[in-house]
Amino acid sequence: MAGLYVHIPFCKQACIYCDFHFSTSLKYRNRMVSALVQEIELQKDFSYQGPLESIYFGGGTPTVLEVEQLDEIIRAVSKNFEWVGQPEITLEANPDDLSPEKIARLARSKVNRLSIGIQSFRDEDLRMMNRSHNREQALKSVAMAMELGFENITADLIYGIPGMDNPSWEQQIDQLLELGVPHLSSYALTVEPKTVLHHKIQKREIAAPSEEQAAVQFEILWKKLENAGYEHYEVSNFAKPGYRAVHNSSYWKGTPYLGIGPSAHSYYNNQRFWNVSNNMAYMKSVEGGKVNRESEQLSDKDRFNEMVMTGLRTKVGLSLSELNEAEKDFLLKEAEPALQKGQLVQSGEHLFIPQHWRFHSDGIAASLFYI
Repeated sequence: MAGLYVHIPFCKQACIYCDFHFSTSLKYRNRMVSALVQEIELQKDFSYQGPLESIYFGGGTPTVLEVEQLDEIIRAVSKNFEWVGQPEITLEANPDDLSPEKIARLARSKVNRLSIGIQSFRDEDLRMMNRSHNREQALKSVAMAMELGFENITADLIYGIPGMDNPSWEQQIDQLLELGVPHLSSYALTVEPKTVLHHKIQKREIAAPSEEQAAVQFEILWKKLENAGYEHYEVSNFAKPGYRAVHNSSYWKGTPYLGIGPSAHSYYNNQRFWNVSNNMAYMKSVEGGKVNRESEQLSDKDRFNEMVMTGLRTKVGLSLSELNEAEKDFLLKEAEPALQKGQLVQSGEHLFIPQHWRFHSDGIAASLFYI
């Protein structure tokens, strides 16, 4: 099985923490959709990787497109790729884009999963992050989506926000549980270089996020959600039974995936590919019959390190049976200190990070890398 990611590089406004590729000008929206369709046709040889199990519209903000434009892209995918009978087709959405009319039209389209970027139910947090919606819009968007036909919904929440104390964070989680959303992705607020957030922290206009605060709020998060019947199946992801994300799971399993659009990444045959991160350069190259992208062949060390990083982010952990003997011997030797501390647990042919250490999973995994 394989997955397909479509990057929609437009946003109404820039969130201060975001370092993804996008433009706040919608001037070339129609031309971009045509270019995405053209790239899909140029990339049809990817089909030998297997039928598509998932399609994911990310960005940017995919809901700045009209439903008819999304349908056009999906038709191009179905024309050029084989897919399983009922692939998961996810659309990232901002609450302020989800009017009743738009939700109803989306419910009649091939899109069968919404990923709603709530980020916070507190207006003060949303203003600080320069989000384009408010608390009321967040609440209404989820309720309307469920009422108008979307059963498979995931929401995003951010913890570790400066000024958001632990009782306020618990209220955020309780609000999500009241809405009955079957899947949640939740991340600590991180400061990426060259973002507005980074600049404001340097100028002391905003306090820097506290790792200690984030660690405490992460523990609050997983305990409350597990008590409510959600499975903590990956560090940042929680699902009711039957609602694990198919597309995101492909990243953690090393399944081949194809990225369409400017800045989109692909992975197959132990190679990584990435398209040019410039809208005009991307459109001109595709219109000329070529995808402007770079690639790298993963070395054995790179492949091993990625397996360790992604495997240890999941509940099931890293499968030792997928390693050769030399890799397995190296890993278990490097893992001994973490095993002694209880940061890692070995169960049969799997090595995993116990629940109370998962906040530190990236650091634990990095200690096991070939360098």
